[in-house]
Amino acid sequence: MKITQKLLLFCFILSVSSAFAQRQGKVIEEQTVKSRILKRNVKYTIYLPADYETANRSYPVVYLLHGYTDDNTGWLQFGEINRYADKAIAEGTIPPMVIVMPNADSSWYINSYDGKEKYEDFFIKEFMPDIEKAYRIKTEKKYRGVAGLSMGGYGTLIYALKYPQLFAAGAALSAAVLSDEQITDMPDANWEKIFGQLYGRELKGKDRLTKAWQDNSVLGLVQGKTTEQLSSVRYWIDCGDDDGLSRGNSLLHIALMEKKVAHEFRVRDGAHNWTYWRTGITNALQFIGDSFRQK
Repeated sequence: MKITQKLLLFCFILSVSSAFAQRQGKVIEEQTVKSRILKRNVKYTIYLPADYETANRSYPVVYLLHGYTDDNTGWLQFGEINRYADKAIAEGTIPPMVIVMPNADSSWYINSYDGKEKYEDFFIKEFMPDIEKAYRIKTEKKYRGVAGLSMGGYGTLIYALKYPQLFAAGAALSAAVLSDEQITDMPDANWEKIFGQLYGRELKGKDRLTKAWQDNSVLGLVQGKTTEQLSSVRYWIDCGDDDGLSRGNSLLHIALMEKKVAHEFRVRDGAHNWTYWRTGITNALQFIGDSFRQK
């Protein structure tokens, strides 16, 4: 190969590599918000689209919620959200968007029955307003979405159902949707370890159906709302056929059908694991992203 040909080839490879690098978004793995409500600093991870530093514009936002035992870095470390978002934006599958991943510990994104943990108040009253002031984010409902997996899927549904004035769409992957029967029949050890802190300690059977539970039951919230109220948010529900939570997700699908609420329901081959969530997140973001686009 002649020197000129080698030089041209090198320049071509360099230009392709440079173009690819420019399409990569920026990730800030650890930032904090000081919360007066929680009386502590709360960590979050944020993904900024590739042109955030150079474009003079504001972006739609998706709040992406982690699962039980994970933290704000889960979607980045295990879900590789930056890679999937970069690819989807570059291919035009989703519009450029800011993706915010807050740490919620084991709060389940709600206020606890005893008032000791008020994560829901923090998220709605402090976190979202602070984030949307700190970054160039569009603050209208039609440019805001929420998504998450497992515990985060539950949080997604809770926020979409309780605050329909804030979110255009919610995408729940393997959401922890439980029926009253599943709550009353739950082994005591599981109740105390996971749910006692949320809805009431040392409760058995139907005594677990406290006001705190009723106020935060996804299925109960759906039953208590009109079709018109429910239809103000677009819902994406995705749960694997080998997932123990598929029953609750199916009941949610049925409840929305009975209310004649348009929604997307997906049952794919898979279980409650990162393989399933990684293969589902692009479609979930595409669903939300469609809400940001003009028809």
